[in-house]
Parts: sequence; C-alpha cells; structure tokens
Amino acid sequence: MASFGAFFIFLINIFFLLTLSSAEDALIPYEFEVSYITASPLGVPQQVIAINGEFPGPTINVTTNNNVAVNVRNKLDENLLIHWSGVQQRRTSWQDGVLGTNCPIPPKWNWTYNFQVKDQIGSFFYFPSLNFQRAAGGFGGFIINNRPVISVPFDTPHGDIVVFIGDWYTRNHTDLRKDLDDGKDLGMPNGVLINGKGPYRYNDTLVPDGIDFEQIDVQPGKTYRLRVHNVGISTSLNFRIQNHNLLLAETEGSYTVQQNYTSLDIHVGQSYSFLITMDQNASSDYYIVASARFVNESRWQRVTGVGILHYTNSKGKAKGHLPPGPDDQFDKTFSMNQARSIRWNVSASGARPNPQGSFRYGSINVTEIYVLKNKPLLKIGGKRRATLSGISYTNPATPLRLADKYKVKNVYKLDFPTKPLTGPPRVETSVINGSFRGFMEIILQNNDTKMHTYHLNGYAFFVVGMDFGDWSENSRGTYNKWDGIARTTAQVYSGAWTAVLVSLDNVGIWNLRTENLDSWYLGQETYIRVVNPEPTNKTELPMPDNALFCGALQKMQKPQKITSDASINGNGLKLLFTLLNVLRLPV
Repeated sequence: MASFGAFFIFLINIFFLLTLSSAEDALIPYEFEVSYITASPLGVPQQVIAINGEFPGPTINVTTNNNVAVNVRNKLDENLLIHWSGVQQRRTSWQDGVLGTNCPIPPKWNWTYNFQVKDQIGSFFYFPSLNFQRAAGGFGGFIINNRPVISVPFDTPHGDIVVFIGDWYTRNHTDLRKDLDDGKDLGMPNGVLINGKGPYRYNDTLVPDGIDFEQIDVQPGKTYRLRVHNVGISTSLNFRIQNHNLLLAETEGSYTVQQNYTSLDIHVGQSYSFLITMDQNASSDYYIVASARFVNESRWQRVTGVGILHYTNSKGKAKGHLPPGPDDQFDKTFSMNQARSIRWNVSASGARPNPQGSFRYGSINVTEIYVLKNKPLLKIGGKRRATLSGISYTNPATPLRLADKYKVKNVYKLDFPTKPLTGPPRVETSVINGSFRGFMEIILQNNDTKMHTYHLNGYAFFVVGMDFGDWSENSRGTYNKWDGIARTTAQVYSGAWTAVLVSLDNVGIWNLRTENLDSWYLGQETYIRVVNPEPTNKTELPMPDNALFCGALQKMQKPQKITSDASINGNGLKLLFTLLNVLRLPV
C-alpha cells in the first residue's frame, strides 16, 4: 500500500481538478516510474531512461476534455521534469513540465501532474525536458481521440500504431552533455532507432548481427493509422515504407488535406499521422526506413533506421536494396515544397463540432511582430552558446511562473527584442511580453548552417509561409492566409525563414525553443509571457496545492517522504475510483 500521505495529496489534487471541470469529463490516471535500464539498441550496452521499465515508454491514450493525472516517480540520480509536447495545457501552465513553469522533481521524489486535454485532438508525445535526458529515452506517445459526437474525416482504421524515429548515440546522455559543456560537437550519431530498436540487417557490412529490430505486423487489405514522431536529437529524417503510399491525415492536432506521399521529411520534434493501406501482394516483407536528410549520404549510410512491415500472409523476408529517399542531398527545394503542400483541412471538425476553417486567421489584425534570428554556435564569455536574436537564454533558479506568483524580483526581464540585437550577443533570462488575446506574428530566420525545428508550448500556431533568403516586409505577399496548417512545430531550413501566426488566448508563461536538443541545451530558447490583466479561474487555474518550490522560494518546500512502493495501486485505486464516482455529480 502506498504512503497514505502521498496518496491523500494525490486525491486532493484530483478533487481540485475535477471541481473545476465538467462532471462529464472522465479522469484517466497513470503511474510513471522513471528509471535507468541497460539496453543495447545498437548492439552496445548503455544506460537508457525507461518508463515503468519500458523503452519507449507507455502511450497515454485519452479523449478530448479528459482529465489526466500522471503520478511521476523519479528513480533517476538527477532532477526530472516530464513535458507533454503539443498538449496545450489550457488554463494549466503550471503542469507544462519545463523549467519556466516547474521546479524539478528531485531524485527519489514523486509528483503528480494534473491537467485537462481541453479542446484538443491529435498525435503528440512526452519526454524528459531537463539535462539532455531525451537523448537517453524517457519518451512515449500521447494520443488524444475525438469525442464520439465529433466525426473524424476518415473511416476508422483497423489498427492504430505509434512509431518513434530518431537519431541515437551509444554514449550516455551525461557524456553527451559533458561534450557540449566542454565546447565540443556531438559528431555524427551512431544510428537511427525505430521504436527504440536498431536496424534490420538489410546489409551485412553496414549492420552487425544480433541487433533487435522493429517489426509491425499487419493484415492484408486493411488500413492502419501510423502516428510517426521524430524524437531524436538533431537529425531530420525521411520516413518511407517500401511499395506503400503514406496518406497524410493529421499533424500535431490538426486534420490535413489528405495527400499521398511516397516519403515525407519529418524533422526533430515533429509528429504526423498517416493512413496506410496494406494493398501489396506480400511476396515478401517490406522495409520501413528512416534515413538522415541533408547530409553526405555515403558517410551517413550506417545512420539509417530500418524496420519491417510484415503481412500475415508474407511469403518471405525482405531483401535487396532499401527504397530510395529523395535525391536532393544539397538542394532543399523539394523538401520545402513538400512542407508547403501540407495544408489544413478547413472543412473537417477538430475537437469541436465546427469546421477547423471557422477560425479565419488570415483576416485577424496582427498586434505584435517578432523577428527571431539564429546563428551558428559562438562563444560568449569563453563558453560555447546558442543564441536567438543575439540572446542566449539561461534558466534562473526560480521558475518564471513561481517568480510571478510570489513577486520575486530580478528573476527575469521582459525585454526580449522584437528584432535581432545589433550589438554583441549576451547570456540573459530575457522573455517576450505577449499581450493577452493579442495576435502575434513570429518570423523564424535560420542563419545557421543546419536545419532547425521550432516549438511553442501552450498553443498551435499557423504556418503561413516559408522561403529561402532573408525575410522582408514584402514576404507577407506570399503568405497562405486560408489553409496554412495549425501545429506546434515548424521547420526552418538553413538560409531560410518560416513565418507563423498565433492567437495569444492561453494565459501562462510558454516556452519557445529549437527542438534541436544540442542548441536548446546551449540556450536557444525564450518564453512568451501571457497575463490576463483581470485574473480569473476561467483563464488560468490557481497554483496547484502540490507545487514544488526551489530557488528563492526553496524554504517554502516541505520535505517529502517517499517509500519504495509509493504508487497508486490495489486498494488505493479502488478508493480513487470510488471518489471519482462520487464526483460525477454536477459541479
């Protein structure tokens, strides 16, 4: 039986969450034990971060407006936060799981996240957001299904399969982190994993014997939904399945105009849903491939993820050459045109029973404009850093949201520039001051030599334009003002720009970052602060009772006694669901 004190606090937080949401919104509880395991995805034993002993971690599967409670037990030897990438945390920025909003969960402690997946559908994932830990795993899927009353713009697939792709190093994340701290590059990754496994031995020279590979079993004639996430460190990957079309149907919470692709570039941090019909003759198994983009392909040949699609009536093993990817190693035009072709299905319903296109973003007046420019890594004060508009972000000891709540001074500055600095770069805790219910235009200018993906917490933004060269006022003439895709990430090609529009209707302090893990770790991020001048529970819920304290507020933190079996199970779960049944009364 769990520690009663910890369990009682858990129940109090569940009660609080439910009293502020509809009585019809179910609560879905999860238990996460985060620990190290030894695994050998590329044939080399190494330390991997697992959830409940699994790598990748379990999939959270919920429905629009469900309340989600995830009790996280930190069995690592360092601080931990779990971030729910793409989950907008409407009214609950306290649950976002990044250093701007949360104090870390110390080793041997547990902490319960409580939030509602309000007005969202789609394919997302979670991951540990601190200390370069995502390079060691700790990630898993997060599916938000439509409510039964909302139609989905395609027939129900026979199966729903989550696929994680990503570059991978055989060095531990602590060693990778030290290399970055010492000013070194990480170098070429050792491989690409598919669902935490190494490549199928399609080539005896490139792939050693004895590596476990991913196999997806399917039935002929059936259609499956594959939710594919690039959870890697910094490598853009081209995803394809031999002899099969990928019918794109959804990306990061928005249904798309359905289009077939033979392959699609998926950049770091991005998620896509494909409908794939098993319409081949099954003369053999088929290759599933995730290969690196915009690299010297002869040098990167071994850095290729290969899995197997296996029909139940397959007549033999896959053999021969892998299906080729795009033939444009140094020309990114094909990839950009492919990205531009991804459009919003304006006639489909999303989380609500009205068409996605009922929000006419193209006719809203922009109230704030920020041009954010990156550059290659540089030294500031003798340390190698990554910058955004000339500022390299440093996390304060006290989270921004806590500093606001308790009026702690000198934690951060609301002075992030609207245009890149012209003077020398600097290391600061500089934050964007967003206007509640404003409409912000953000231009992401990539002057680095590599591809970047940018992510904004708390929102889905509209990707309205991208092109090579420098953005200018005249670039607005190329914007898509009708069916630009609404999503949480946007790729920005080297030597190019991407423009997004976002409606600042979600109160909180929201992280804006590169998803390239090395540059993020070295400071390429900021936050957008959105405050309702007339605070109310309708726009932001109160700080949770179980909030952790650190930094200038460390003295407010009470000690936590955690036993090895401090989980919600057995009789505890029965008590929990008894309480939930009582709480089904109208509120």
